[in-house]
Amino acid sequence: MRPYILAESNWKTVKEQKTEVAVLTWGATEAHNFHLPYATDNYQIEAIAAEAAKKAWEAGGKVLVLPNIPFGVNTGQTEVDLCMNLYPSTQLAILNDLVEVLDRSGVKKLLLLNGHGGNNFKALLREVGAKYPKMLLVTTSFFQTVDRKEFFEEAGDHADEMETSLMLHLRPELVLPLEEAGNGEEKHSRLTAIKEGWAWSERKWHMVSADTGIGDPRKASEEKGKRFFDAVTRQVADLLLEMDKIKNEDRYEE
Repeated sequence: MRPYILAESNWKTVKEQKTEVAVLTWGATEAHNFHLPYATDNYQIEAIAAEAAKKAWEAGGKVLVLPNIPFGVNTGQTEVDLCMNLYPSTQLAILNDLVEVLDRSGVKKLLLLNGHGGNNFKALLREVGAKYPKMLLVTTSFFQTVDRKEFFEEAGDHADEMETSLMLHLRPELVLPLEEAGNGEEKHSRLTAIKEGWAWSERKWHMVSADTGIGDPRKASEEKGKRFFDAVTRQVADLLLEMDKIKNEDRYEE
């Protein structure tokens, strides 16, 4: 039993240990090019959360990882078979219910650790936070924690070199040979503002990618995945330790 994983804990342990920080991971179930499994985001974010919590726990942090939410916002993939979708309004309802339980249980700090690019939790945390003003609600996406350019050669954001390397490290038995992968070529918007980055429109996946990938995965390796995993989990562990030590009513510097 890992005492920092709620799913593996029991009532005896839970009632005896004081939890300061809960970690909720939120992934997705969707196509990841031809070579990666649909649950790629879930495998990645669960492993990252567990390892970061382990590091924080061993350093004295009172943290607890909740079970992962395996479905995310996939409104841009409606034409791709079995890309499972939750609307943001559904996510809000789920998040509100879970924060209510944490608040009632005396756990006043939550790290919402995101594993899927289609999820965006800032607006949701604004709304939930207004209902629970004594809660410290923090969110980040694992792929924003370190500079990916230090680890990978090819740009991309879906089933790319980064995700493929992570999966080669975490679950290599689920990765098809890279010669079977598509090249992840992306078609770009014709709108200048979107190309320049100061406007946004949701990508329609069946229109921008022939293989559902964005970014060439073929330079991926297990070694790159391990280096990236270690760096990300160290960053997240440091965040958890800071959240553990801080007092919610004194969270801002003078």
